[in-house]
Amino acid sequence: MPTTTPEDVLQKAREYNVKFIRLQFTDIFGVLKNIAITVEELPRALEGRVMFDSSVIEGFVRNRESDIYLLPDPRTFVIFPWRPREGAVARLICDVLTPRGESYCACSRAALKRVLARARKMNLELRVGAQIEFFLFHTDAQGKPTVITHDQAGFCDLTPVDLGENARRDMVLTLQEMGLDVSSSHHEFAPGQHEIFLKESDALTVADSIATFKFVVRTIAQRHGLHASFMPRPLASCNGSGMHLHQSLWRDGENAFYDPAGQYRLSELACRYIAGLIAHAGALTAITNPLVNSYKRLVPTDLAPVLAAWSEENRSTMIRVPAQRGEGTQVVLRSPDPTANPYLALAASLAAGLDGIEKGLTPGAPLSENNLPVKELVRHIGLPRHLAEALQALAGDAVIQEALGKEITARFLEAKEDEWERYHAQVHQWELDEYLTNF
Repeated sequence: MPTTTPEDVLQKAREYNVKFIRLQFTDIFGVLKNIAITVEELPRALEGRVMFDSSVIEGFVRNRESDIYLLPDPRTFVIFPWRPREGAVARLICDVLTPRGESYCACSRAALKRVLARARKMNLELRVGAQIEFFLFHTDAQGKPTVITHDQAGFCDLTPVDLGENARRDMVLTLQEMGLDVSSSHHEFAPGQHEIFLKESDALTVADSIATFKFVVRTIAQRHGLHASFMPRPLASCNGSGMHLHQSLWRDGENAFYDPAGQYRLSELACRYIAGLIAHAGALTAITNPLVNSYKRLVPTDLAPVLAAWSEENRSTMIRVPAQRGEGTQVVLRSPDPTANPYLALAASLAAGLDGIEKGLTPGAPLSENNLPVKELVRHIGLPRHLAEALQALAGDAVIQEALGKEITARFLEAKEDEWERYHAQVHQWELDEYLTNF
């Protein structure tokens, strides 16, 4: 039975001989953090009385820090399958609170909850599925990751060509044992690249699942002597890794995106949601593609989602609407990559879609395969070409800023602008190869 109350957590901890609990939370930049406590401290933790300082979640160490408290969500209690059963280790995902018991301003899980509450006032529930791609690399003699791929397999290959099949199977089994619903898994296009598809569920559960997913995948890869990388594009010669977010809005138990009488068999609400995503594409990209390296993936090719547009077939668009209709009607946001903070990515995309609904925006016709070449279209409807351009869009987008909250927005912009400046000041190997001899 699932745990739903603090009492359930305490009972399961006793039943499974749990000795340590990791209180997990995600910082502004999507990095999963934790504090380990003994089982004797669990009752106090479940009351939200474990204190820490704010630098761990904000990503900044300042002269003055705020006290923060971790409040575990009992529904997220799970035991780590790879740890010994005797003296087991469990985890709880936490919300971050102020000493007054209010949501802490830099808690990204709370930001998602706020936008979800706004949707509920409109009698709408966001459901999400996630296709997450990653690479498996060999490690060197010191255990450090290399960029030597684990195999030379291609799309949907199998053993003996797909050498990562055993590791991927163990990842899926571990994820399922931890309560995550996995739809499918397979080898992706690039050598050493894999994909695991998390089934659709409510948005908060999926955000928690994505945070858990990355932690589990890297842990199981390590146990196979490999390094799992979610870097958007670690190899210049290969496709990058994405995190496609399958989204649908439900009302009164029915998919509100489907209308058999609507154009494209989509409801007016679905079209407005798509239009909202497109209208806020620039700012949204700053959140869903948060690294300098993210934009090495978003380059004009036939497969990269580089256009602020939608389609049913064209895979160069940031949004694709698969052919399935009825209860399976979905809008797939294809541009995010797996380094994005899942709570902020879903909060920002939902806020953009709701803005489109409230303002009655229209997305225009879907982009067909017969349009201008992608490189030409990028000049007119392209997503930001680099991190600085995306940050500029975020700095001017009040809707996305409101979804994140002013504190998260300010800290995110400050850190990412610094990241861009540090990158911009470096001399890269490509520049030396291109210019050193000739100039």
